[in-house]
Amino acid sequence: MPYLVTIGLEVHAQVKTHTKMFCACRTSFGDEPNTHTCPVCLGLPGALPVLNQAAIEKTLITGLMIHCSSPEISKWDRKNYFYPDMPKNYQTTQMDLPLCIGGEVPLYEHCYPTDHRKNIANPGKKVRLNRIHLEEDVAKSTHLGNSSLIDFNRAGTPLMEIVSEPDIDSAEEAFAYLRSLQMILQQGDVADADMEKGQLRCDVNISLRKLPSDPLGPKVELKNLNSISAVRRAIHFEIARQSEDLDRGIPQIQSTRRWDDDRGETQLMRTKEDAHDYRYFTCPDLLPIRTAPLLEKVRPLVPELPHELGARFETDFGVTSYDASVLSSDRHLASYFEASLHPAIPGKKVANFLINNLLGKLNEQGIGIDACPVRPEKLRSLLLLVEDGTLASNQANEVFTVLYQEPASDPASIASQLGFKKADAGELESLVDQAIAANPAEVEAVKAGNEKLLNFLTGQVMKLAPTKPNPKQVTEILRSKLL
Repeated sequence: MPYLVTIGLEVHAQVKTHTKMFCACRTSFGDEPNTHTCPVCLGLPGALPVLNQAAIEKTLITGLMIHCSSPEISKWDRKNYFYPDMPKNYQTTQMDLPLCIGGEVPLYEHCYPTDHRKNIANPGKKVRLNRIHLEEDVAKSTHLGNSSLIDFNRAGTPLMEIVSEPDIDSAEEAFAYLRSLQMILQQGDVADADMEKGQLRCDVNISLRKLPSDPLGPKVELKNLNSISAVRRAIHFEIARQSEDLDRGIPQIQSTRRWDDDRGETQLMRTKEDAHDYRYFTCPDLLPIRTAPLLEKVRPLVPELPHELGARFETDFGVTSYDASVLSSDRHLASYFEASLHPAIPGKKVANFLINNLLGKLNEQGIGIDACPVRPEKLRSLLLLVEDGTLASNQANEVFTVLYQEPASDPASIASQLGFKKADAGELESLVDQAIAANPAEVEAVKAGNEKLLNFLTGQVMKLAPTKPNPKQVTEILRSKLL
C-alpha cells in the first residue's frame, strides 16, 4: 500500500571565508594534506579559539536572504563525541541560540529534475526552515580497508548547518530544495556550495506513515550523499525499502544508514543517538554575541534572490520566463547579461545569444561564465553590428567563433576580415536589379505567390556582391521590389 512520505534535510554548507572559524589558518581545497593547521584546529590542549567575524556576517546574510529571524543574543556550545576527525572530543557548534531561526526556501520550478518539471505536485511551494547554526567543520577521513587517513586542512572551516522542517514530500522536492538552496547561497556569495568539493553536504531524514492523522514514523537518517542526484536516488530506494518492510509488518527503528551509490542501496550504520547523548553545554572559551549591530551592518549587502532577479529581467528587459530563470540561476551570468545590455539592443536578443551561443561554447569547454574569455563589452559590440544591419544572425555566429578564439580583437575588425560589410544601399539595389533581370522565371513565380524563391534570388545577389552583405537586407529589398 502507498505511504505518506515525510522528509527533512540537514544541509552543511562551508562558508566562503579566507580563514577558518576559530583560527587564522587558511581555508583551502586540494592542497597538500595537513599543511593548513595550528594548535587550535588540531585541538591541542590549551589552544583557545577566536571567532571569525566574516563567517558570522555571511551566515546572517544567508538568514536575511531566506527570511530568518535572529535572537538578540547568540552563543556557542560544545557537542561532545569521539571520532577520529574531531580530536578534541567535542565540536564547537550552536544549540539553543543559533544565529538564524525559522525562514523558508522557495522551490524554483527550473530546479526540479528535468524529467519531473511537467508533473510538479506543489508549484510555488516553500520549505520552512527550523534554524541555521554556525559551527566548525571536521577533518576529512579517507578509509583504506583496515586504516584511515586524516587530513586536517578542512578541520575548523566555518560550516553553516541549515536544518529544514519536515516539509518535503518526495525525492523530487528534495532535489529542487537542494538546487534552489545552492543557487541562493551562490547568489549571496556566502558559499561556493560545490558538492564535488565537499563544500555542500546533506543528510536526509525520512519517515513513512499510513495516514495524515498518524504520528510521524521513526526517523531514518541517510548519510554519504555526495551529489544532488544521489540524494534523489537514495530517497527513492529508502521509500521502497521502508514500504516493503512495513507491508511485511517489520517496524522501522530510528537509525542512521549510509548510501552506497555503486550498489544503489542504503546500509545500516548504527541506531541514532538523541541530543542528550551529545551532552551539549555552553562553550566556556567563547563569549556570546549581540546580533543587532551585525545585522544592521550586513543588511545592505543582501542581494536580490534568483526569483526577484528573474522577475526584474522579465519586467525591465522583456525576456521570457525561461530566459529569466536561466539568467538568474548564476550571479556571474546575471551580471554578464546586464553588462552586455545596450539601449539599441532588445534584451531578448542579448538573452538569446547568451543562452544559445555563449553558454553552449562554455559548456563544450567545461568552464563557467566567470571564466569566459569574451568580455561583455565585446559581445555588446558584436550584437550592435547585428542591430545596425552590418551582420545577419548566422554571420554574427561566425564572428563570435573567431572572437572566442581571439578575445582581444574588435568584432567589427573580425567582420571586415571575414568579408562581412554593410553594403551601400544604392550598390545593393543595383545588384538586386541585376539578379532580377537575370532570373525572369523565378521573379514571375515570386510575384505569383511563391515567396520561397526569394531565398534563391537572395543567393544570386550574394554571389554578385564583391563582399558579403547582410542577406536579410537583400531579401527585404527583393520583397519591396517584387511583392
